[in-house]
Amino acid sequence: MEVTDSSLIKALIVDDEALARSRIREILRKDSEIQLVGECTNGREALEAIRKHAPHLLFLDVQMPEMDGFAMLEALPRDRLPTVVFVTAFDQYALRAFEVYALDYILKPFDAERFNRTLHHAKAQIRQVRGSALNQGLLDLLTDLKEKPKAKIPERLVIKTGGRVSFLKTAEIDWIESEGNYVRLHVGKETHLLRETLNQMEDRLDSNQFLRIHRSTIVNLDRIKELQPWFHGEYRVLLHDGTQLLLSRKYREKLRDLLKDT
Repeated sequence: MEVTDSSLIKALIVDDEALARSRIREILRKDSEIQLVGECTNGREALEAIRKHAPHLLFLDVQMPEMDGFAMLEALPRDRLPTVVFVTAFDQYALRAFEVYALDYILKPFDAERFNRTLHHAKAQIRQVRGSALNQGLLDLLTDLKEKPKAKIPERLVIKTGGRVSFLKTAEIDWIESEGNYVRLHVGKETHLLRETLNQMEDRLDSNQFLRIHRSTIVNLDRIKELQPWFHGEYRVLLHDGTQLLLSRKYREKLRDLLKDT
């Protein structure tokens, strides 16, 4: 049974030359964001490997026995098509490669610098696609949450500052950060400090409206504009006012669990 870290980018090498596969494998294994899920020597093997592993990234030779790279791509269902980088010794196929929406076309022999430039570009594109999918899931989640009955929670918080007492509607809070045994509430351009831990605050707030995205951060779901793929499975959370927060890998998995339940 294959065990895959969902934050990693799964890569597959398809090339009938052992030396070429070895060179690509050597570079990919130095990248902590990549999981090499297989190597194939021809197109037919590749079709089976893609069905089995659903790789995100494909390094593909053109001329191979039994089924060449283009024929293999044509045989793939559109929803199974990974990001494709052609790695070949023949430059006459370059135009056709981009006609089938290949990300890049690397000529053999290549050096590590050329390959890594393409790899960096490929990872950025894959993160962007993942981010778009997660954003759509978040929008679906928001719609679903608004239809659920609201829990009985305080609609206002009591704020004590300099001997004054004021009331703050929880819906007005943009985001909350931990400061030891205190929390700082961000409300527009103002902030308020409460003597309460983030865990206690999380228990008091409406889970349909507020989401823990980091060990030190809670955010109002209504304030989220978009999620942007970041490093090592994390995401930047961009709020409507331009504030940038971090959705850590741990809490991203919790968000995905929420999405699965909706």
